[in-house]
Amino acid sequence: MAAKKPNVLAASRNDPELQPAAPRDPALLLLSDWQMARYVSMLLCRVQQRLESRMLVNPGIQVLAADSRTRVQERTARTQGGPREYAVAREAEVFAMTDALKFQDSVPEVAATSLLGAIAKLEMIVGADRDIGDPTDFPWPHIASVLRDLKAVAGDLPVGRPSRERTRSDVARHWESAVKLVAALKEEDAAECRGDVVVL
Repeated sequence: MAAKKPNVLAASRNDPELQPAAPRDPALLLLSDWQMARYVSMLLCRVQQRLESRMLVNPGIQVLAADSRTRVQERTARTQGGPREYAVAREAEVFAMTDALKFQDSVPEVAATSLLGAIAKLEMIVGADRDIGDPTDFPWPHIASVLRDLKAVAGDLPVGRPSRERTRSDVARHWESAVKLVAALKEEDAAECRGDVVVL
Protein backbone atom coordinates (compact mmCIF):
# COMPACT_ATOMS: atom_id res chain seq x y z
CA MET A 1 0.00 0.00 0.00
CA ALA A 2 1.51 3.31 -1.09
CA ALA A 3 1.86 6.04 1.49
CA LYS A 4 -0.56 8.90 1.05
CA LYS A 5 0.81 12.04 -0.59
CA PRO A 6 0.97 15.06 1.73
CA ASN A 7 -1.80 17.61 1.41
CA VAL A 8 0.37 20.68 2.02
CA LEU A 9 1.27 21.01 -1.63
CA ALA A 10 -0.64 24.21 -2.30
CA ALA A 11 1.98 26.93 -2.33
CA SER A 12 1.23 30.19 -0.63
CA ARG A 13 0.82 33.14 -2.97
CA ASN A 14 3.56 34.98 -1.08
CA ASP A 15 6.31 32.34 -1.32
CA PRO A 16 9.16 33.66 -3.45
CA GLU A 17 10.88 32.01 -6.36
CA LEU A 18 13.20 33.86 -8.66
CA GLN A 19 11.78 34.37 -12.11
CA PRO A 20 14.81 35.12 -14.28
CA ALA A 21 14.91 38.65 -15.66
CA ALA A 22 17.41 37.65 -18.32
CA PRO A 23 16.52 34.07 -19.29
CA ARG A 24 19.67 33.80 -21.38
CA ASP A 25 21.87 33.99 -18.29
CA PRO A 26 22.49 30.42 -17.10
CA ALA A 27 23.33 31.63 -13.57
CA LEU A 28 19.86 33.15 -13.17
CA LEU A 29 18.25 29.94 -14.37
CA LEU A 30 20.43 27.95 -11.97
CA LEU A 31 19.40 30.19 -9.07
CA SER A 32 15.74 29.71 -9.98
CA ASP A 33 16.10 25.92 -10.03
CA TRP A 34 18.05 25.97 -6.76
CA GLN A 35 15.44 28.11 -5.02
CA MET A 36 12.66 25.83 -6.24
CA ALA A 37 14.49 22.72 -4.99
CA ARG A 38 15.01 24.36 -1.58
CA TYR A 39 11.34 25.41 -1.45
CA VAL A 40 10.18 21.87 -2.23
CA SER A 41 12.54 20.41 0.38
CA MET A 42 11.15 22.88 2.93
CA LEU A 43 7.58 21.75 2.15
CA LEU A 44 8.56 18.12 2.50
CA CYS A 45 10.40 18.93 5.74
CA ARG A 46 7.16 20.39 7.12
CA VAL A 47 5.26 17.25 6.14
CA GLN A 48 7.90 15.08 7.83
CA GLN A 49 7.84 17.24 10.98
CA ARG A 50 4.04 17.12 11.20
CA LEU A 51 4.06 13.35 10.93
CA GLU A 52 6.85 13.14 13.50
CA SER A 53 4.99 15.35 15.96
CA ARG A 54 1.80 13.32 15.49
CA MET A 55 3.71 10.15 16.31
CA LEU A 56 5.23 11.80 19.42
CA VAL A 57 1.92 13.21 20.63
CA ASN A 58 0.11 9.94 20.13
CA PRO A 59 2.50 6.99 20.26
CA GLY A 60 -0.41 4.61 20.75
CA ILE A 61 0.83 3.63 24.21
CA GLN A 62 -1.90 4.31 26.74
CA VAL A 63 0.44 5.21 29.61
CA LEU A 64 2.37 7.74 27.51
CA ALA A 65 -0.74 9.24 25.96
CA ALA A 66 -2.40 9.63 29.40
CA ASP A 67 -5.83 9.03 27.86
CA SER A 68 -8.42 6.35 28.04
CA ARG A 69 -7.93 3.48 25.61
CA THR A 70 -10.97 4.53 23.57
CA ARG A 71 -9.74 8.10 23.14
CA VAL A 72 -6.28 6.88 22.08
CA GLN A 73 -7.86 4.60 19.47
CA GLU A 74 -10.12 7.41 18.23
CA ARG A 75 -7.16 9.77 17.89
CA THR A 76 -5.08 7.13 16.14
CA ALA A 77 -7.88 6.56 13.64
CA ARG A 78 -8.15 10.30 12.95
CA THR A 79 -4.38 10.84 12.66
CA GLN A 80 -3.16 10.04 9.20
CA GLY A 81 0.34 8.81 8.88
CA GLY A 82 2.37 6.31 10.75
CA PRO A 83 5.94 5.11 10.73
CA ARG A 84 5.80 4.13 7.04
CA GLU A 85 4.41 7.47 5.88
CA TYR A 86 6.92 9.25 8.10
CA ALA A 87 9.76 7.26 6.50
CA VAL A 88 8.48 8.18 3.04
CA ALA A 89 8.26 11.87 3.96
CA ARG A 90 11.77 11.81 5.41
CA GLU A 91 13.22 10.18 2.28
CA ALA A 92 11.30 12.54 -0.03
CA GLU A 93 12.82 15.48 1.84
CA VAL A 94 16.29 13.95 1.36
CA PHE A 95 15.67 13.58 -2.39
CA ALA A 96 14.59 17.23 -2.64
CA MET A 97 17.58 18.47 -0.62
CA THR A 98 19.88 16.36 -2.80
CA ASP A 99 18.51 18.19 -5.85
CA ALA A 100 19.27 21.53 -4.19
CA LEU A 101 22.81 20.40 -3.36
CA LYS A 102 23.35 19.31 -6.98
CA PHE A 103 22.42 22.80 -8.14
CA GLN A 104 24.80 24.30 -5.56
CA ASP A 105 27.59 22.02 -6.72
CA SER A 106 27.17 23.19 -10.30
CA VAL A 107 27.77 26.88 -9.45
CA PRO A 108 31.49 26.75 -10.43
CA GLU A 109 30.68 25.23 -13.83
CA VAL A 110 28.01 27.78 -14.76
CA ALA A 111 29.22 31.05 -16.24
CA ALA A 112 27.26 34.20 -15.47
CA THR A 113 26.70 36.36 -18.53
CA SER A 114 25.45 39.44 -16.70
CA LEU A 115 26.02 41.31 -13.46
CA LEU A 116 22.69 39.94 -12.19
CA GLY A 117 23.96 36.45 -13.01
CA ALA A 118 27.05 37.04 -10.88
CA ILE A 119 24.79 38.29 -8.07
CA ALA A 120 22.70 35.14 -8.46
CA LYS A 121 25.77 32.95 -8.02
CA LEU A 122 26.81 34.85 -4.88
CA GLU A 123 23.23 34.61 -3.60
CA MET A 124 23.45 30.81 -3.86
CA ILE A 125 26.83 30.71 -2.13
CA VAL A 126 25.65 32.89 0.75
CA GLY A 127 22.32 31.04 0.91
CA ALA A 128 24.06 27.68 1.09
CA ASP A 129 26.15 28.89 4.01
CA ARG A 130 22.97 29.67 5.96
CA ASP A 131 22.18 25.97 5.80
CA ILE A 132 25.54 24.39 6.54
CA GLY A 133 27.93 26.74 8.27
CA ASP A 134 28.58 29.51 10.72
CA PRO A 135 27.85 32.80 8.90
CA THR A 136 30.20 34.68 11.24
CA ASP A 137 33.31 32.77 10.09
CA PHE A 138 35.61 34.06 7.37
CA PRO A 139 34.87 34.47 4.44
CA TRP A 140 31.07 34.49 4.82
CA PRO A 141 30.59 38.02 6.21
CA HIS A 142 32.95 39.28 3.51
CA ILE A 143 31.09 37.51 0.70
CA ALA A 144 27.76 38.75 2.08
CA SER A 145 29.24 42.27 2.12
CA VAL A 146 30.28 41.99 -1.54
CA LEU A 147 26.81 40.71 -2.39
CA ARG A 148 25.19 43.70 -0.66
CA ASP A 149 27.53 46.08 -2.52
CA LEU A 150 26.75 44.49 -5.88
CA LYS A 151 23.01 44.67 -5.22
CA ALA A 152 23.37 48.35 -4.28
CA VAL A 153 25.13 49.02 -7.60
CA ALA A 154 23.21 46.73 -9.96
CA GLY A 155 19.90 46.33 -8.19
CA ASP A 156 18.36 43.35 -6.47
CA LEU A 157 17.33 40.15 -8.17
CA PRO A 158 13.74 39.99 -9.39
CA VAL A 159 11.33 38.16 -7.10
CA GLY A 160 8.40 36.05 -8.21
CA ARG A 161 6.21 33.23 -6.97
CA PRO A 162 6.70 29.50 -7.30
CA SER A 163 4.54 27.77 -9.83
CA ARG A 164 1.95 25.62 -8.08
CA GLU A 165 2.11 23.14 -10.94
CA ARG A 166 5.88 22.79 -10.71
CA THR A 167 5.76 22.59 -6.90
CA ARG A 168 3.20 19.79 -7.03
CA SER A 169 5.11 18.02 -9.77
CA ASP A 170 8.44 18.17 -7.91
CA VAL A 171 6.91 17.07 -4.60
CA ALA A 172 5.09 14.20 -6.32
CA ARG A 173 8.32 13.10 -8.06
CA HIS A 174 10.26 13.02 -4.78
CA TRP A 175 7.35 11.38 -2.95
CA GLU A 176 7.11 8.60 -5.55
CA SER A 177 10.87 8.00 -5.40
CA ALA A 178 10.67 7.81 -1.61
CA VAL A 179 7.73 5.37 -1.73
CA LYS A 180 9.78 3.10 -4.02
CA LEU A 181 12.85 3.37 -1.77
CA VAL A 182 10.93 2.61 1.44
CA ALA A 183 9.18 -0.34 -0.24
CA ALA A 184 12.53 -1.68 -1.50
CA LEU A 185 14.08 -1.34 1.95
CA LYS A 186 11.11 -3.10 3.51
CA GLU A 187 11.41 -5.92 0.98
CA GLU A 188 15.14 -6.15 1.65
CA ASP A 189 14.52 -6.40 5.40
CA ALA A 190 11.86 -9.07 4.83
CA ALA A 191 14.25 -11.01 2.59
CA GLU A 192 16.97 -10.85 5.25
CA CYS A 193 14.52 -12.11 7.88
CA ARG A 194 13.61 -15.03 5.60
CA GLY A 195 17.30 -15.70 4.96
CA ASP A 196 17.06 -14.90 1.23
CA VAL A 197 20.12 -13.66 -0.59
CA VAL A 198 19.67 -10.03 -1.63
CA VAL A 199 21.60 -8.92 -4.72
CA LEU A 200 21.83 -5.17 -5.15
